[in-house]
Amino acid sequence: MEHSPVKLACHNVWKLFGNGAERVMAQTRGNPGMAEIEQAGLIGAVRNANLEIREGEIFVIMGLSGSGKSTLVRCLSRLIEPTAGEILFDGRDLLRADEREMIDIRRHKMGMVFQHFALLPHLTVLQNVAFPLDVQGISRVEREKAAHEVIELVGLKGRESYYPRELSGGQQQRVGIARSLAVNPELWFLDEPFSALDPLIRREMQDEFLRLQNLLRKTIVFITHDFDEAIRLADRIAIMKDGEVIQIASPEELVLNPATDYVAEFTRHIPRAKVLTAGSLARDGEPKGAIAGAVKASDRIEDIADRVESADGPMAVEDGDGSRIGYIERQQVIDVLVGRVPAK
Repeated sequence: MEHSPVKLACHNVWKLFGNGAERVMAQTRGNPGMAEIEQAGLIGAVRNANLEIREGEIFVIMGLSGSGKSTLVRCLSRLIEPTAGEILFDGRDLLRADEREMIDIRRHKMGMVFQHFALLPHLTVLQNVAFPLDVQGISRVEREKAAHEVIELVGLKGRESYYPRELSGGQQQRVGIARSLAVNPELWFLDEPFSALDPLIRREMQDEFLRLQNLLRKTIVFITHDFDEAIRLADRIAIMKDGEVIQIASPEELVLNPATDYVAEFTRHIPRAKVLTAGSLARDGEPKGAIAGAVKASDRIEDIADRVESADGPMAVEDGDGSRIGYIERQQVIDVLVGRVPAK
């Protein structure tokens, strides 16, 4: 993933709410401190944010309520106008695009799913999903054909004529996902899309989301405040606090190498088995016993613990090409499960 081109980037992005924001930015040469922001009666919703999101990755932005994550995503799509900075989409600075161009980009290249499904109650599932294509002026035959395809993709085939009130919460969210995919977006924004769902349905929707991503390979910006959800879905995670991006890393790196005490506290209660991979524990060289099987370097310890513990010997750890990069032993897995730091 690190070799993929950058699809979306933001450099030095600020969003200050209140009168006189531009004046404060000018007086501080584009870098006001919290004290200066508060003295001016402003709210520093996003402060000097820098991100690079690569093509095909699931990039999760997380933080507590009020950390600025939703404001940042709305700045990235220019639903909210940033106070300062640069936002590059395929190398094009979106802040230089006029309103007509931005509307065209959002209609044709961006998909958006929010916590509240915002389905149109008087339209059927088919009509709701086809609605963005109707706005684009696409003919009824073409838009309904595309709508049928994505409805089947999200598992709602047979419910095309249902109205939102006739669907469960999970089904309604599937309609929202299908609607956002109908335009075949290059960039997909999801803002806490599953947080209003019951835990079992939420887990089901996460599985569905990962299935869709394996098929479609979209570039995804996903907001959540739930670290369990983030580590299930993310290639990389950005943690925000008070409008700042504190650290960007893989779930594993965040847990093993937190950049600040805040990040350490944020990740402290996460079971290591959910985050650590076989690759992070792989030992070099030859084991003492015979190899009893193989696991992938990307496999989480939680998912392979039973296999490794019940094996007659150490397990080979293989990369994506099937090449052996080391081995892992039963005791290492036990150490992770009971909370000890395993030795490599």
